[in-house]
Amino acid sequence: MANPQEKVSFGQRLKQIGMVFRFTAKQDRWFAPLAFAAVVIPLALTVVAFLAWGWLWIPLGILITLLCLLIVLNLRSNRAMMNAAEGQPGAAAQIMESMRGDWRVTPAVSSTTQMDMVHLVIGRPGVILLAEGNPQRVRGLLGQEKRRLAKVIGSAPLYDYVIGQEEGELPIRKLRMTLMKLPRNLTGKDVNALDKRLKALSARPQLPKGAIPKNMRPPRGAFRQSRGR
Repeated sequence: MANPQEKVSFGQRLKQIGMVFRFTAKQDRWFAPLAFAAVVIPLALTVVAFLAWGWLWIPLGILITLLCLLIVLNLRSNRAMMNAAEGQPGAAAQIMESMRGDWRVTPAVSSTTQMDMVHLVIGRPGVILLAEGNPQRVRGLLGQEKRRLAKVIGSAPLYDYVIGQEEGELPIRKLRMTLMKLPRNLTGKDVNALDKRLKALSARPQLPKGAIPKNMRPPRGAFRQSRGR
């Protein structure tokens, strides 16, 4: 049974908005001028409307001003987040975890010591693999994951992307839009069933390769005793 979402108080919500304001202003030099314009222009029009038609325009003007400010904050904060995330290990998984919708994200299902990694995402489009790191190394990781997943995903579509700026790679700032444009190939029940199968695959114990250590070998004569029973 899913845990109910925690309610955020009005004070906490204001604190979060303040943090977003400070972060965006630090990352984006155009945010402050645009936010200033988003406040001053509607307020100036509100004053003109008040002088021409009366006080009823004041509350409407305040609401329009707040709306313009929130639109600027949303657009510029998303841009600032994308700029800050670019080149950071694990950024693709963090962006997917913050997206709205039913996206099941498993960060770094495959990785190397050089911080190359492949993230697994399950959603209505199907199964998605997102690779970050050196293009040559992550393509090998992608091949391994595709072969491993092919055993259990059945007819579900499988998409794979390499995050980067080179030709044939997906820039991280276009990640959200690209995945949102994918066709909805699965139903909610299909996503749940696929998620269970992939979790069972990940939880399956892997037997160690090579000779069995001496301290793990059965006692001498145990096999003969078991056959004699």
